[in-house]
Amino acid sequence: MNLWNIYHPTMPDFVRAIADTPAMRRLQDVGMNCGCEYTSFPLFQNLESYSRFDHSVGCGLMVWHFTQDPRQTVAALLHDVASPAFAHVIDFLNGDHERQESTEDTTESVIAESPELMKLLTEMNLTLEDVADYHLYPIADNDTPRLSADRLEYTLGNIVNYRIGTRDDVKRYYDNLIVGRNEEGTEELMFSDLQTALDFGMTTLRTSRIYVCDEDRYSMQTLAELLKKHIERGILNVNDLYTTEKKVIALLEKDEEAKNDWLRFRSSHKMIKDGVPAEGKIIAAKKRHINPMVSGLGRLTDLSEEFAEKMQEFMSASFDMPLWGI
Repeated sequence: MNLWNIYHPTMPDFVRAIADTPAMRRLQDVGMNCGCEYTSFPLFQNLESYSRFDHSVGCGLMVWHFTQDPRQTVAALLHDVASPAFAHVIDFLNGDHERQESTEDTTESVIAESPELMKLLTEMNLTLEDVADYHLYPIADNDTPRLSADRLEYTLGNIVNYRIGTRDDVKRYYDNLIVGRNEEGTEELMFSDLQTALDFGMTTLRTSRIYVCDEDRYSMQTLAELLKKHIERGILNVNDLYTTEKKVIALLEKDEEAKNDWLRFRSSHKMIKDGVPAEGKIIAAKKRHINPMVSGLGRLTDLSEEFAEKMQEFMSASFDMPLWGI
């Protein structure tokens, strides 16, 4: 699933060339839903395939659309090139479940070790330093709760994939965006009018709740523990995580104990709300959220009491109840 034709009407040749490298094509088998789509929870059933490749190309097209700057565009395009199989599950494995940034640490080395990418960068008169850290470019990435291409792309993708809204809704939001200066004088994607920003903000709160719902947190933590167990048993090694999900699953399925654990994970379909067993886990997670700017007016929480209340409700939600799934 992708929304590329909404983000920009055409794909520049340099974007296509970078997307066609082996380092980028690997992301076609790294999902955006962090392993949750392999479970049997109803929330994650019937989702379209939505990969880190779809997301990365979408980010690149967004940045190109708003900046026409090859350097920023390539940085956005390559920002997930080091993502491991099951993506942020590995942050859970690394104990980074509340920041979910540990898997970004090898981005520069992955680019540097790709002869295809380095050749293309040379042809474009770009350096490794130009593109290895997309945090340098606020249209590509910025701090939560500001709006950037990375945060926008996965939000729009999940609005469609979770059937919270339609492609027409996404196009309406996207077409209302401009580049402006926020309250700190930094460039940021922002809305042209208040009503569209409010519609978008209320919709994104629904995706934010999915990212931290019991089923999502339980699935990511359980899969992280499964992977850790079988790394310790020697069925997997850390390097395997930086291949594809198909390859990791195939390795798990070659070992009887690992295969049984994987099938048990896949069969997870219900959260136990009452009488949670003693083995239940308290699992925190990153609260992904967006408080968009409206050009000339300010942040949405300052402009809409309703949105401010809903945002406060989301941000104050606690993760202090143990979880158990079957």
